Amino acid sequence: MDLLNGRLKLRHLVLAVAIEEHGSVLRAAEHLRLAQPAVTRSLRELEDILGVELFLRGPRGAAATLFGAAFIEHARSVLAELRRAGERITGLADGEVGTVTVGTLIAGSNVLLPRAIAALKATRPGITVVVQEAPFDTQVPRLLDGEIDLILGRLNPIDDQPALRQLTLYREPVQLVARPGHPARSRPHLTLADLLQHPWVLPLRQTALRQELEEVFRDAGLPLPANRVECSSALTVRTLVRDTDMIAALPELVARTNGEVLPLPIPLEPVRRTVGVTLPDRRPLTPSARLMLDHLEEQAAVLTGSQGEAPE
Repeated sequence: MDLLNGRLKLRHLVLAVAIEEHGSVLRAAEHLRLAQPAVTRSLRELEDILGVELFLRGPRGAAATLFGAAFIEHARSVLAELRRAGERITGLADGEVGTVTVGTLIAGSNVLLPRAIAALKATRPGITVVVQEAPFDTQVPRLLDGEIDLILGRLNPIDDQPALRQLTLYREPVQLVARPGHPARSRPHLTLADLLQHPWVLPLRQTALRQELEEVFRDAGLPLPANRVECSSALTVRTLVRDTDMIAALPELVARTNGEVLPLPIPLEPVRRTVGVTLPDRRPLTPSARLMLDHLEEQAAVLTGSQGEAPE
């Protein structure tokens, strides 16, 4: 099938994506500010070009078929690349406007990113920053498709992803934390075993931090805490630790944000979080994304300098 013979138009791609996003031909027409018959006619043209049915139409709307879902995936990628091309041209012209989309991991850095955004907006107020949080495996396809510019957070292995590259910003210690008045603080010569009598908040099982903590307990000959909550939200973890007798493991920068949560005197030397950026290997960054990366590197240097540790 030759889609470059001139029959397929850009409007066909926009139309297919709009119908999928809005769930019906009527709502897609309203969103595109077109008459419904015109949208219906264009959809028929597109299905005739492809030779397959893209949507199942019914009284409740339109649902993508197997063929529709496959086509829409590629249509999104093409439209994303075109948006990036327009932004790149504009950015090259004046360097003052554009959009950068940053994907952050559920356990991503909630200290570094706000600082980098503030620094970027101070010099380029016309650049829009979009932050989207999701697990790494969910972010990667969107990064490769061009829907997001970079992924910030704890670096995950990418040995099976040759189209990606990574940049390390810093390595951050992980600390056990509890509220200032936690009863464990009054115990002399506190050990990890002593903490098992208290409730814990642990990361989800599929996270690298959880696996490393399990190894710490295993090396100490201890079971995981029986009384535990498993949580991926840093804000929820901090609140639980602040308001209850729960214990958690948090990255040092998160743990020392304020005095409501403080470290416990039990070192976790083997557990260090490598924070960095995952980037597409073959696609150049837009000017806006390049500026965002520059500020991330600068703020990482400031943060690690205040810790007495230089970025790698």
